Amino acid sequence: MGTRHDNNVIVLEVVTAVVVALMLCTTAYGLGNFNTDFEPTFGGPRVRVSGPGGQQLALTLDRGSGSGFRSKREYLFGRIDMQMKFVSGNSAGTVTTLYLSSDQSTGRHDEIDFEFLGNVSGQPYTIHTNVFSQGQGNREQQFHLWFDPSLNFHTYSIVWNPKLIMFLVDETPLRIFRNYENKGITFFPKIQQQRIYASLWNADDWATQGGLVKTDWSKAPFTAYYRNVNINTARNGRWMTHDLDANSRRKLRWVQRNYMIYNYCTDWKRFSQAFPPECKHGFE
Repeated sequence: MGTRHDNNVIVLEVVTAVVVALMLCTTAYGLGNFNTDFEPTFGGPRVRVSGPGGQQLALTLDRGSGSGFRSKREYLFGRIDMQMKFVSGNSAGTVTTLYLSSDQSTGRHDEIDFEFLGNVSGQPYTIHTNVFSQGQGNREQQFHLWFDPSLNFHTYSIVWNPKLIMFLVDETPLRIFRNYENKGITFFPKIQQQRIYASLWNADDWATQGGLVKTDWSKAPFTAYYRNVNINTARNGRWMTHDLDANSRRKLRWVQRNYMIYNYCTDWKRFSQAFPPECKHGFE
């Protein structure tokens, strides 16, 4: 009996430790609820929440309007993970977004952008990334994907901490934007709190092949899906010191070698007078 009692105590201690760990994990890295943690920004009934616990949301674009939503809370630094599935078939002219932004009415807002530009059937989506600080942007990099993002859900992540911004797809880094404040460069969003935004809208004046291919409204309505959003803002979280290790650096180089299609730091025509100052430190 004594041995059995001791074993039960050990089992109870292990179970208790697991429960406590899960509670801490949930606090630090919480699964968002689209009903309670987010609110529509435009589109009315084109924003539809479904699934247990409000864990999936659909945005629709038709001739009348696109649609969008945002987080009710603002955040200063964090890691955001969102599973997304994009408009299928002929998605030319459509833009699906996931981004962070402070109050844009000030004219000096900060922003961290993931924009997914649709294309004609069989052609790849373009991932457009950008960073704004104090109302200034022009830090674009663009990529194609190595899979069709309209067939299945994939995880798109933004890591934002005091030293860097990292864009990831299924844990593969696409881009790093570093804070070079220690080198006298002040361009980095680090003071203003930002909300999480997402949207689906028509941008056929520029989105697909520079606006040459227009939206085919006979294929409307267009729908994009979001689910399983995780928001990690714990100050002791690993994301606060997150950086590239050897494996993730190899992945980053693989993406940039094979799938990068535009980098502002190599656009001589656009920056004929001078490149933005961070470009002299190389790019990642």
